[in-house]
Amino acid sequence: MSATSARPSRPTELTETGQHRVQQAEAFVRRYRWWILAGLITAAVMEVLDTTIINVALPQMAGNLGATQEEIGWVSTGYILSNVIFLPMTAFFAARFGRRNYLSFSIVLFVVSSFFCGTSHSLIELVIWRILQGAGGAALLSTAQATLRQIFPREEQGMVQAIFMLGIIVAPTLGPTLGGWITDNYTWNWCFFINIPVGAAALFLVSNFLHDPPNVARARTPVDWLGIILLTAGVGSLQYVLEEGNSKDWFQSMLILRLAILSGACLVTLVWWQLSKWNEHPVIDLRVLHNRTLAASIFLFVALGFGLYGGVILFPMFAQGILRFTPTETGLAMLPGGIATGASALICGRLLNGKKPLVDPRLLIAFGVFLFVVSMWKMGHLTTVAGEIDVRNALLVRGFGLGMLFTPINNVAYASLEPHEAQQAAGLINLSRQLGGSFGIAVLLNYVTKHIEYHRADLVTNVLAGNILTDQRVQGLTRAFTAKGMSMMEAQRAALQALDAQVMQQSSMLSFNDSWLFILLVFTLVSPAILLLGKPRSSGPAAAVDAH
Repeated sequence: MSATSARPSRPTELTETGQHRVQQAEAFVRRYRWWILAGLITAAVMEVLDTTIINVALPQMAGNLGATQEEIGWVSTGYILSNVIFLPMTAFFAARFGRRNYLSFSIVLFVVSSFFCGTSHSLIELVIWRILQGAGGAALLSTAQATLRQIFPREEQGMVQAIFMLGIIVAPTLGPTLGGWITDNYTWNWCFFINIPVGAAALFLVSNFLHDPPNVARARTPVDWLGIILLTAGVGSLQYVLEEGNSKDWFQSMLILRLAILSGACLVTLVWWQLSKWNEHPVIDLRVLHNRTLAASIFLFVALGFGLYGGVILFPMFAQGILRFTPTETGLAMLPGGIATGASALICGRLLNGKKPLVDPRLLIAFGVFLFVVSMWKMGHLTTVAGEIDVRNALLVRGFGLGMLFTPINNVAYASLEPHEAQQAAGLINLSRQLGGSFGIAVLLNYVTKHIEYHRADLVTNVLAGNILTDQRVQGLTRAFTAKGMSMMEAQRAALQALDAQVMQQSSMLSFNDSWLFILLVFTLVSPAILLLGKPRSSGPAAAVDAH
């Protein structure tokens, strides 16, 4: 009898032991969650910074490695290609290997790859390590962000997500400035070496303070190889088309045309396969998009990526090519906008923090769209005689608007999810922002090029011999060059060249004006998506610690 009665007590004792271990794990995470936050933010900033910090160092890299400008572009392209391919799969890897192991491995891979990037002696070697670096960087965004959603209670999410987003938003803006300073004072290799101490600090914090809950088993389901192949081919081809399309004249290139067709076919098949009843273990759980708020948030993040990354690419070209700013002046002009973004992100975090947010986040998003539209209107009406203060004021408004967009949209998106959905949603959110940025860069660079040609053709029709204004301009320039000791023939030739340069400068100015207004139009068209965002729900108790 005693033996019989003892049998059912063992599962009870195990259950009680398991509950105790879960409680201990939750208590540990609560105690050290701010240290975990510090580690995850450090890793995320390191990853985002690497997308832009090397851009200004590419010419020096090309010279050192004996590469052409087109070939050296693969240093950036390879990184982003790898990053966007792995972003949607981060939920799969986290579930299969455990959140802590996957994050720690990704940090190690990123740091080791950074070291070998800095010691590379050939272009092929550098591109290979950049591809591995991009693969490691995927988890530093999506898995990190999902982890914060899981380990912090809902009433603290407003401030926590604001702090995390602060690094993601500000880092791309500051990257070119930091990269330029490093390149000017040291060598391009140090753009990679600085990741080593930063990554070591992030690894120490994550590996020591982030623990997986003992009650959650790692996934041992079959691998969706078909989904991985379709994802790699579809997203990889799309990203290549966006990165290289402008330089290859888009669909005039057979390679771009074929990759575009391959991308479309693979992505359509991927969506069908991931939602198919025959695929019991999809690599991407697209069913989370049934959540209307999440779907609307992803749509808005595509537009935000378009405006953020597109603007980061356009502004240095505009400032240095049209306004004749030096690289240092360009960086200093962008700096106040980055600070404004950080300030508004923290303000939004404070307003959205607590069990009952002080302001409906949808109102903050609408106000952020308004500020961004105002800033683009200001940028779209600058002239060739604009000074640094004119540009800085427009960028300040833009920066403040960005902070009021990213933080509230992020907050609304995650507030509509259960903790176990956060990892999959984080991958899709970060992918949408990255692809939005790629679309922005590709579309805007092509837009600028085409509109320079259009405005130049339009202006040249008014620059004709016999036109009073044209003749007066040529005569004035000729006298100026004659006064410098040139012969009449030389002075007339120089005057015509100077006039042609002025026409080109004005054409470029009008083209950039059109580009800023184009971004304004994009934001205006997507703003109705704010109405699709669900009403924020009141905060409940702390989210349970969950590895998925």
